[in-house]
Amino acid sequence: MHSRVAGISLLAKAVSFTKKRAGILICGIGISAICPQQTVAQTGPQLNLSEAIQTGLNNYQSIKARSNYIKASIAQTENIKNQYLPDVTVALQEAYGTVNGQFGPSAGVGLAGLSSSGPSYNKQSWNAAFGAVYLLNANWEFVSFGRLRARIQAAQAQVQLDSANFQQEQFVQGVRIAGSYLNLLIAQRFIQNAQANIDRASFVQQSVIARAKSGLIAGVDSSIANAEVSGARLSYLQAVSTEQRIRNQLAQLLNAAPDPVRLDSSFFSQVPANYNAAVSVNDNPQVKFYERRIQQSDAAAKFIRRSLNPGLNFFGTLQGRGSGFDYNYTPDFTDRYTKSYLEGIKPGRYNYLFGIGITWNLMGPFKVKQQAKAQTYISAAYKDEYDLIATQLKDQLILADQQIENSLKSVQEAPLQLKAASDAYQQKTVLYKNGLANIVDVQQALFILNRAQTDNSVAYINIWQALLLKAAASGDFDLFIKQVK
Repeated sequence: MHSRVAGISLLAKAVSFTKKRAGILICGIGISAICPQQTVAQTGPQLNLSEAIQTGLNNYQSIKARSNYIKASIAQTENIKNQYLPDVTVALQEAYGTVNGQFGPSAGVGLAGLSSSGPSYNKQSWNAAFGAVYLLNANWEFVSFGRLRARIQAAQAQVQLDSANFQQEQFVQGVRIAGSYLNLLIAQRFIQNAQANIDRASFVQQSVIARAKSGLIAGVDSSIANAEVSGARLSYLQAVSTEQRIRNQLAQLLNAAPDPVRLDSSFFSQVPANYNAAVSVNDNPQVKFYERRIQQSDAAAKFIRRSLNPGLNFFGTLQGRGSGFDYNYTPDFTDRYTKSYLEGIKPGRYNYLFGIGITWNLMGPFKVKQQAKAQTYISAAYKDEYDLIATQLKDQLILADQQIENSLKSVQEAPLQLKAASDAYQQKTVLYKNGLANIVDVQQALFILNRAQTDNSVAYINIWQALLLKAAASGDFDLFIKQVK
């Protein structure tokens, strides 16, 4: 009933930091000191993050399902409210048959017996006429001593629970989309870096082969250069595969085809304007959902207890009967009946009855005692789960602030690392050209340069992911989404 709840681990996964060094993306030997940092235009239309989130919220099936759950709960609540209306039954019966009577006990076996009534004959009589019964019956439980009210409150609590579940799913879905969008953005950047590696490695390969043929360097260096080109190509293919996988995940969240798209590259050049806002987890949709679960369980327990209360009913019946047999039809005057249909169904006698009754199931307390006890334990379990999610979100909020602080330092440090790695690579390249260093030294310098380029690429994204983590923990998604396009 309560549907799947997205736990804190899901939010953490959605905004996980792209800190992996991605060894498969190591640049090959290159001439230029720095991989090009200008975003190469991806194929496909431009897709901004805010547009992606709105598309996912409009199209994702689980959100639509939870919207229908709310509608169903509202309809169920209205149906329960209508239970206060009285039961009014109108019946009409027309029949044709005999009215023989006989002294003696009998009981229906399997099928209902006849309700014909008439005089007792010393032999079978096949005289038959038309008859009719007209009935208006009403029964109204106008006092339930809080039982119906408790049932309505339990239904309303279910509506609130389904509404909280809907809001929670929207929130979690937005976080998922944002996390996947940022991951796809960095995956596309890795493809650009990998393509630059291929270009540099190919250029160096040509230079090394030419020098090896002229005898200036050992022939094994050309083999190493060939291996670097192949490694750069493999890294590129691996980067493409990773991008396709993440793009497919994003497409699933958007309920769209996994076509190539161009993403907003401004995340690589700016930091959030507001990341120090003081927030708490009290308004997190996940916390609200767990609160509603407790309230719904308490309302259900209240209804179970109130179901033991008696009911005060008003009942009334109005009956009319018609018969083709005359009032003085007897074995001595068997001709006093008519076979006329209209005379037979015309009402000739009326009866009415009304009164007030009270009903109470004396065995009810014994039947629902354990049910009420079980519901109390369920409420206690929901309270424990509420405490768990609240604690996890508070810890996640602390971690998010720490990650934001660390990411800001990384943004300041990454360019320094990149410049130092670039200078070291240039020095090793010059030494290699003059025969004062071997190609392994150049490889090591290039490895350090590639790592610096990778850190520089993801430094800004890490800030946005840390801010997303803070928004996910606090439940204030506007803290993140209002700062993006």
